[in-house]
Amino acid sequence: MKAKDQLGRAGEEFAAEYLSAAGYDVLERNWRCPQGEIDVVARDGNTLVITEVKTRSSLDYGHPFEAVTAAKLSRLYLLAAAWIREHPAECSRWRVDAVSVLLPRAEQEPVIEHLKGIG
Repeated sequence: MKAKDQLGRAGEEFAAEYLSAAGYDVLERNWRCPQGEIDVVARDGNTLVITEVKTRSSLDYGHPFEAVTAAKLSRLYLLAAAWIREHPAECSRWRVDAVSVLLPRAEQEPVIEHLKGIG
């Protein structure tokens, strides 16, 4: 596995742990359909949360949230609709969130930020 892929997987793991610790019920990770992938699907009370996770080892190329472009956000909304079609009883409302994970070095604790209701 490439270092970039390993970093992304580690970030998704930290993000899922962060959401669980914050009281979210993580329903799925890396859910795939023909249109793409949702990193984390969770429930916050009775709200479904479609979560995009962006991980970086430094801020040299910008903050992780900067990678959540308008095109990416548009695709997340399409993916959310696809997930809801497959799981119609799972929620009464939904939103798209982003979680940023900064992992400078393996021995350091990650810096995690959470933006709720992006877009």
